[in-house]
Amino acid sequence: MGKWGRGKQVSEWASYEEWMEQVPETIRSEEMWQFYGYRKALFFYDVCWQDCEKLLRHPLGEAIAKQLVRSAGSISANIEEGYGRGFKGKERSYFLRVALGSARESKGWYYRAKALLSSEVLAHRLSLISEIIALLVTEIGRVRRMGK
Repeated sequence: MGKWGRGKQVSEWASYEEWMEQVPETIRSEEMWQFYGYRKALFFYDVCWQDCEKLLRHPLGEAIAKQLVRSAGSISANIEEGYGRGFKGKERSYFLRVALGSARESKGWYYRAKALLSSEVLAHRLSLISEIIALLVTEIGRVRRMGK
């Protein structure tokens, strides 16, 4: 059980696939769940949350943790907003671009936290956020092509 709530600690998940199994059906039934980048963004937020708990234990990590959890949460939140408003084309593309900006910001905040995280954790998070960035770039292009 998580320190702050009822959820599992990130370290209890053996894999992304195991994490997916615990996501409620009410989330998995949403249209945006079909977008792999959205699923990865939610997973990224959950692992980010765990990392922020560690960062908050160090006086210098507090500012980074606040920025990191905000930018990481903004990725999936903007995807949700774009889908939630039923937007197509330019409007959905806008929210995906905002999510992309937040993903790039999160990558930078992870780099800034390198002195407070293990090299294994840092490498995993940078790889995961790079994957999300690539998925968002691809989706933005797909949405733009469909909107023309």
